[in-house]
Amino acid sequence: MINVDGKAVYTELAELVDPAHTALLLVDMQRDFIEPDGLFGELGVDLTMYEESRPRLAALLESARQSGALVIHIQNTSLPDRMSDSPAQIRFNLRMHEHARHNGPPLRYTVPGTAGHEFVSEFQPMAGELVVDKYRSSAFWGTNMEMLLRSNGVETVVIGGCTTEGCVESTARDAMFNDHYVVIASDCVASDDPAQHDASMLLMRHRFDMATASEIAKVWISPRGAEQTIDK
Repeated sequence: MINVDGKAVYTELAELVDPAHTALLLVDMQRDFIEPDGLFGELGVDLTMYEESRPRLAALLESARQSGALVIHIQNTSLPDRMSDSPAQIRFNLRMHEHARHNGPPLRYTVPGTAGHEFVSEFQPMAGELVVDKYRSSAFWGTNMEMLLRSNGVETVVIGGCTTEGCVESTARDAMFNDHYVVIASDCVASDDPAQHDASMLLMRHRFDMATASEIAKVWISPRGAEQTIDK
């Protein structure tokens, strides 16, 4: 910790992710995005990076549960008949999914009541864990996320999930703009586009703290243990 003009600022990983004031945000771990039989899998989107990151994020979730850190599952949601999609949002999605839709119409995914909207098996919320429905890339935009964090004394958010350059980065930026410390679980975020993942990680590395799942878990398993380093 350092003191800047009379303000105490966390600088060490053990301070930043102390489970007493930290929430783990699990971004969009839903069937349409990351399962082979979900919408994007059936469209032939490369899910390799998700396959690699899922076990690490699942292990981090278990560590959060053991430590008592707040767990929040973020669930991307699109209302039927595009009731939650403005014309500008439709245009955004057309561009974002240009290659996946193969010149077809705007994609429909994560609609409530469909299998694709559901969380995958290893990220099913437990009793007492919070779920935030979101209708845009950021989990803070048009949701009760900030109220939930403030109500539970959360200072830091640890973020994992998908996609790196999309909902993860958007959520991280808005968390910072709402005056929360942000730690990206660097080996627990993924994309179907490695180039965009790398570009996003380059940008975020200069703005947010980063640590691997195992580094964060060491703090959560032994929060009063030895100081942990931060990947800057």
